[in-house]
Amino acid sequence: MKSLIKLPVLVLLAVLTFSCSTDNLDDNVAALNKTVVVPETKTIETQILELINNHRLSMGLNPLEHMDIIKSQAYSHTEYMVEINEVNHDNFFQRSNYLKANAGAKYVSENVAYGYTKAESVVNAWLKSESHKENIEGDFTNFDVSAEQNSDGDWFYTNIFIRK
Repeated sequence: MKSLIKLPVLVLLAVLTFSCSTDNLDDNVAALNKTVVVPETKTIETQILELINNHRLSMGLNPLEHMDIIKSQAYSHTEYMVEINEVNHDNFFQRSNYLKANAGAKYVSENVAYGYTKAESVVNAWLKSESHKENIEGDFTNFDVSAEQNSDGDWFYTNIFIRK
């Protein structure tokens, strides 16, 4: 008799445990791709891109072309840093994989920064750091940048480089 009472409970637990969602992973990825945000370019962002390309040209390197899809990934990460109020490279591999899958990137790298108020100061800081300078002078074809301020007016930057 006790096993007859336990049977419906076990069946209910089995149904709840093994039920599946109707969401399809491909649908979720497609939905993410449709929500790509490319904000209007700020003056400071244009200045950063120009300073980096001018530096590259002075070194005999090719200038880099901007791409909206790179801008969208840079913007997303900068917004994340502003939200948590911390400069970081969190989730870099997700951005890299996205750009490899959707922008034809073979190689991806990024520079981030915090607190600089002028384009010249952030680019000069990156050039004084060996690893950041390697990205600026690296074998890349495209790039873009996002600069956003938090509620205190502090700037956060994400500069992403790709090689196609």
